[in-house]
Amino acid sequence: MRSVLALSILTNAYQVFPRVIASAFSPIGKAILSGKASGAGARFSVVTISPMIVRRPKIIVNVNKFTNRRRVRSERGSGGSFSSKGCLSAMPDPVQLVLPEHPAQRLDKALAQVAPEGSGLSRSRLQVLLELGAVRRLDGSVAHAKDKTSSHEIYLVDLPEAVEGYVKGENIALEILFEDTHLLVVNKPAGMVVHPAPGASGGTLVNALLHHFGGNLSGIGGEKRPGIVHRIDKDTSGLLVVAKTDAAHQGLAKQFAQHIAQRHYVAVVRGLPDAGNPRLAGLKGVSFEAGGIIRIEGRIARHSSDRKKMAIVPDNGRHAVTRVKVLEQFGPASKPWASLAECRLETGRTHQIRVHLTYAGHGLIGDKVYGGNKLAAKNAPLVLTRFPRQALHAASLGFMHPTTGEKLEFQSELPDDLRDLILTLRG
Repeated sequence: MRSVLALSILTNAYQVFPRVIASAFSPIGKAILSGKASGAGARFSVVTISPMIVRRPKIIVNVNKFTNRRRVRSERGSGGSFSSKGCLSAMPDPVQLVLPEHPAQRLDKALAQVAPEGSGLSRSRLQVLLELGAVRRLDGSVAHAKDKTSSHEIYLVDLPEAVEGYVKGENIALEILFEDTHLLVVNKPAGMVVHPAPGASGGTLVNALLHHFGGNLSGIGGEKRPGIVHRIDKDTSGLLVVAKTDAAHQGLAKQFAQHIAQRHYVAVVRGLPDAGNPRLAGLKGVSFEAGGIIRIEGRIARHSSDRKKMAIVPDNGRHAVTRVKVLEQFGPASKPWASLAECRLETGRTHQIRVHLTYAGHGLIGDKVYGGNKLAAKNAPLVLTRFPRQALHAASLGFMHPTTGEKLEFQSELPDDLRDLILTLRG
């Protein structure tokens, strides 16, 4: 066993608890370890593939071997906060999370339920921060992932200072509608993954943005990376706002969490969503508003048997509301094949529009995951089964600039494939 190059930091100006941070090199890899220090010992978290010991005067940090790949991914967190190029330290402004009336029993699950949209605080990310001692109660005591919860408890989450990330920039062309020193708005094409993930480590929007920024980032949630405030699926096209600074990211995330930001999608769906349909009217969570708007409310969580899908669940899911308005119908008036609809999000959960429309019985055309590639009626055009992606486009986006307060609104024209689909359905 070889060690080592080590760098340790006990405290900084903003910390509310002692901390040791070390950077270590093993014979076959690199790791950042971080945790609370007391005297000569330390509690820590690490991603590494070789045992090692890192020593400094008065501090000993033992780095254990992790062999579980899922645990390694969890330690990295959704924000990728660990890096071989820098150390972690607490930021001055913690994120405050208030538990709901009936929280999940485990603290990590309960915090994930109330984490603001776009904050980057997924459950795996929160588990890392809990292990690092970066989540505390108002009395200053450090919280742990398995702690029992109570209604309306308040927790403070200390986010790490930005370090260089492990995702690399790639020279990929982007259609940028707006950019300043704080944020940009991009028109994402269908087929592009937003953020690197298993099976999609390159060619993503984040890879393209990192190359575009050329290192001119102050850091988001612990890493020098673009702040993806809201995501759209790989095969959904359209508008996204991206933060370039942590302050812009937090300001935008707050607007999305408070439903101030406006998002409007255009979709082609199976059949005709109609308030006069007794089946639709009888569904729990479905109601009708003035102007022909169908409101769909249903908590969304991971599907119990298919982890690639989301589903509406009776409890423990995340609150979600979608409003749908039919713009045009295609096919016989008595039984339309499909409809052109606009969807407006009050919340923004994973696969929200796709899940809510499928629940309503009017899934997206081309959505193979949720069955939208099935024919809605006999004699319907074959294009309805052959469209290669979910027929969904993020057509407009509006928000207040988090720094200047200016109201910004953007529109994106339908991409060629969706426009051709609509023209074909019109006959």
